[in-house]
Amino acid sequence: MHKTLFIALLAVFTMNACQSQTAQENEFVLPKQAYQEKMASIDALQLLDVRTPKEYDAGHIEGAELINFFDEDFVQQVEGKFDKNEPLMLYCRSGNRSAKATAKLKAAGFKEIYDLKGGYNIWK
Repeated sequence: MHKTLFIALLAVFTMNACQSQTAQENEFVLPKQAYQEKMASIDALQLLDVRTPKEYDAGHIEGAELINFFDEDFVQQVEGKFDKNEPLMLYCRSGNRSAKATAKLKAAGFKEIYDLKGGYNIWK
């Protein structure tokens, strides 16, 4: 039930932003409403903040786990904390780092990744 609802919500929220998306491009979700509905609709959604500790301390989304994208062992840290088979939503400050992080994590075998469009700047 939760997965079906999640898929339906994903289709609605990403339709406009990702109409010409290919399988190799990032999947984006719109800020607050999409995030809140996704969090409410699926128990296993994991939330990753890829900013620096200083940025995280200045403000972050509740429930987000911090792993600094600039750490040399970024991918290994993510693999140690998150399940590759469960949906993973991530964000950075504006969307640049999260796009790079998404590419790295997809290459590492993460199956379902969502990038918060506009990052924390849009969220706050």
